[in-house]
Amino acid sequence: MPSLVVIQGLACQRGAEWLFENLDFSVARSGCLWLRGHNGSGKTSLLRVVAGLSRPERGTVRFLRDPTDENEPDAVACCVYIGHANGLKDDLTVFESLQFLARLHGRPAAVSDIDGALQRLGMSHRRHALVRTLSQGQRRRVALARLALETASTLWVLDEPYDALDASGIDVVDDMLVGHLARGGGVLLTSHLPLGPKAPRADVLELVRSPRP
Repeated sequence: MPSLVVIQGLACQRGAEWLFENLDFSVARSGCLWLRGHNGSGKTSLLRVVAGLSRPERGTVRFLRDPTDENEPDAVACCVYIGHANGLKDDLTVFESLQFLARLHGRPAAVSDIDGALQRLGMSHRRHALVRTLSQGQRRRVALARLALETASTLWVLDEPYDALDASGIDVVDDMLVGHLARGGGVLLTSHLPLGPKAPRADVLELVRSPRP
């Protein structure tokens, strides 16, 4: 299966410490890669580098061209990133927050699209509620509703997507992941929880900090 993204010789430093060095891996189309490691091993830093939100000290992140797309591939066009923080504004409603995120990232933002995404995540009944009134699990559902707006075969980079979700929320996310892989997309995720039986099969990349002499 051809790759969506290829990472070569990646190195990231935090202060005087190296989080990782000489890291090589790829994510294939229809492939899921589960990034694991102890706290402080650099998982979030790596995801942000892959998503184009920060620069590594060394190495390259190369998105491969879709044969049907004439544009030069880059992280903005080829990647959907949802971080551990939900990125929602407390003073907006649930509907307004998702619509804002969609427009910010150039995704469909029609009323029917937003309503459909919220319904998929079980949040349509709170569409007029202010974000500040939501529980942590509900906030996570609204943030993850962005994925329900996605139709392209891109790379999803997800930092602890199951955090604060109940069993039904986890099932919805797993169903979206399976559907995304079926259309040729890829997933790079972290999770401190074991992947459940409804989650897609995932390869594992263990991020281990190598001690320096």
